Amino acid sequence: MMKILLVAFCAIATARYELNEHDIARLGQIEAINNHSGILWKAGPNERFHGRPIGASKILCGSLPTFKPSLANAVKKGTARLIGADPKVDIPADFDAAANWPNCAKVIGDIRDQSSCGCCWAVAAASAASDRLCIFSNGTVQVPLSANDLCFCEESDGCGGGNANYAWDFIKKSGLVTGGQNGGLGPFGDGYCSQYPLAHNKPLGPGCPPIEPGHSPACPTECDGSAKAPHDNFETDAYNFGGDVATYTDVKSVQQAIMKAGPVETSFDVYDDFENYKSGIYHRVSSKMVGGHAVRIVGWGVDKGVDYWKIANSWNPYWGESGYFRIIRGTNECGIEDSVVSNDGFAGWGGGGLGPAPAPSPGPPHSEACFINQNQRDCISCTDPESGSTCHWCVDDIGIGMCQESAC
Repeated sequence: MMKILLVAFCAIATARYELNEHDIARLGQIEAINNHSGILWKAGPNERFHGRPIGASKILCGSLPTFKPSLANAVKKGTARLIGADPKVDIPADFDAAANWPNCAKVIGDIRDQSSCGCCWAVAAASAASDRLCIFSNGTVQVPLSANDLCFCEESDGCGGGNANYAWDFIKKSGLVTGGQNGGLGPFGDGYCSQYPLAHNKPLGPGCPPIEPGHSPACPTECDGSAKAPHDNFETDAYNFGGDVATYTDVKSVQQAIMKAGPVETSFDVYDDFENYKSGIYHRVSSKMVGGHAVRIVGWGVDKGVDYWKIANSWNPYWGESGYFRIIRGTNECGIEDSVVSNDGFAGWGGGGLGPAPAPSPGPPHSEACFINQNQRDCISCTDPESGSTCHWCVDDIGIGMCQESAC
């Protein structure tokens, strides 16, 4: 088996490089993975990690360990909205965002390359926000929102990692200018305000050196010299959303969020076998965790009786299933289902040529005990059934919000 893998790897090589000891070690790992009993996916050499040691994806895994506690605290304080599933909404067995919104397929199909930088948290957010902006506009606004603006303005050392809920909060409050991939690659080319500043990891070529902590590019404050009207003015090019940052209670609520407004961002634990994913439905067979990684869920389906999510990665199109991977759905594999973030979809988008973002619509009027409401939006639209009074959203001295019957 090792001989077959070695021949296959050499077949894709050119005179520009030779296999080194890391490639040989990786081929051994790939053989062990494929011999694993009950495996649902195929491992193989990805050009993305040619010449790199096993575990090289660690530098790319920029979803920080603080993300889940930060998200839970945001829900507790009422700065993020927790959304459950609507039992009245039917969920199809298969769904693909690009197929469902064909006029936005170009945007949704944009597989980005985060280079050798831990900006996954920002790249996934910018990509999903681009999708949702396009879908909201019925395809009239098809632009790539700038991961450069998000990664290096929300965090001063964005390559060192960040939190997805902070990314969406930044998009809401500050907006993102447009900006495609480095060098005008990808479906949009150049001409947008602030393109990603770090080079692609090109197939069969030299990889990009890792961005060491403290050496991230600076936050952009003006558009690139290659930007063209109407995307050449940093002050007027930004898009933002109205409404709340949202997270979701379970699989069905995530599916309904995607069906309603488009792809969402999530984070999961990466193990070192994941670098070698080529096809199939991923589930980890390694015990060595590399780090937390943020990606974009674009759909789901069923393959030979196995439920899966379809997910867009940011390791360029020369990895996995042309830049995508599938992972088991319904078991929270590697934590893929308990860290989903997006805008809530209850209000629209503004900025750019759309005008100001609309204010969020109030939650639907309802009657239930005030303390049940977990965010400000639901609280202020609720009437306590016993007293008949409107509930009040109050924030205590340490910044924790709660819904209560009495005035603050």
